[in-house]
Amino acid sequence: MMLNRTLAPDFQAIDHISLIEPGHTQLPNGCKVYWFNSGDQDLLRIELIFGNLRFDPTKPLLNMAVNTMLTEGTSTLSATQIADKIDYYGAFLQAEYGYDNSQLTLYSLNRHLEHTLPVIKDILTDSQFPEKELDTYIRNQQQKLQVSLQKNDILARRAFNRAVYGDSIYGLSADAVHYQQLQRADMLAHFKQMYQPANCTLVIAGKADEASLKQIIDAFSDWQNAAEPADVSQQLIEPATEHFYFTEKPEALQSAIRMGLPMVNRTHPDFPALQVLNTVLGGYFGSRLMANIREDKGYTYGIGSGISSLKYGSAFFIATEVGADVCRSAVEEIEKEISLLKTEPISEEELSLVRNYMLGSLLGSLENVFSHADKFKNVYFSGLNYDYYTRYTEIVKSVTADELLSLANQYWNFDEFYKVIVGKY
Repeated sequence: MMLNRTLAPDFQAIDHISLIEPGHTQLPNGCKVYWFNSGDQDLLRIELIFGNLRFDPTKPLLNMAVNTMLTEGTSTLSATQIADKIDYYGAFLQAEYGYDNSQLTLYSLNRHLEHTLPVIKDILTDSQFPEKELDTYIRNQQQKLQVSLQKNDILARRAFNRAVYGDSIYGLSADAVHYQQLQRADMLAHFKQMYQPANCTLVIAGKADEASLKQIIDAFSDWQNAAEPADVSQQLIEPATEHFYFTEKPEALQSAIRMGLPMVNRTHPDFPALQVLNTVLGGYFGSRLMANIREDKGYTYGIGSGISSLKYGSAFFIATEVGADVCRSAVEEIEKEISLLKTEPISEEELSLVRNYMLGSLLGSLENVFSHADKFKNVYFSGLNYDYYTRYTEIVKSVTADELLSLANQYWNFDEFYKVIVGKY
């Protein structure tokens, strides 16, 4: 039978999304271990995740700098030797910094764990942050910062985060002087306090068979804690009192716009429905902001909105860069779209489209065992469990236009938005 290409394929509603449940144990040293065993490929992703130490405004870059420089050398291995050992066995090693947690991630073939795990163990117990590498890090970061500060969108994001999150770690805008303040002695002390097993969650994904798990657990079972427990609490967030920030750049061809306000995070019951509302406004390519400001007005190549859910705070934001001569008009159109969502119910046709997009995106994101581990981390580090995803999918499928109208009026007061403009206005 010939395929009739004039007919769209039948639509299949997504009824249920299944997630792989992890195995779990806790080592005597306090290290929590979770594993996801799936697939036949001889590959593992091993993530050692640490809660960042309480933010110290007098030494604001310690969490980031210590994590970034973990692989720069130990007492017995230089940075080059670490890289060579990992590369020789076809493995991949990466240090990743986040606002709430920092991690060291290893991708390794199962059969090479006996060679790659000792390198990780050495890094986590004996990182030295050599002066030469520290000087290079400081110099490189200052140069990158100098380039970044020429970009309007970077300046707008920095100003917005500082306004919404205040002097907390989320609001940090690093300056060149902050890098210059980094001292090896401070980094060593920070490392010993933070990178210890009681402050570590070990997440293993891939072919996590019994033999491989034993190798990994044996490798970290004799890892010792420091004398003092890590303080990973964070200070309260105090947003700024000023709500409008304009940095004029007379020669700018484009103006960066970033606006929004503090929002509830993933732990709040309203969060899933707010995600639906956000998607309608600016959360996907077919959103209202894209249809108006890109497709209809031609003010920008792209505009979007989102909700950043962090452990101790959250923010709703809208971000774009528009032609400098239409910046004021773009802001007016953004306000208009928000006002419409507060006064007119979303049509069932549009709401159905958004529901299908969101559920399809969630389902599509579960492409492999690593994706399932990522979904687990989202809820685990928010203090939630898999019930969150059940509730999330049910709310996405069932939330009504009237409920979204009510939420828009409850959470989006445009007069209270923090508005940042860099360029011309």
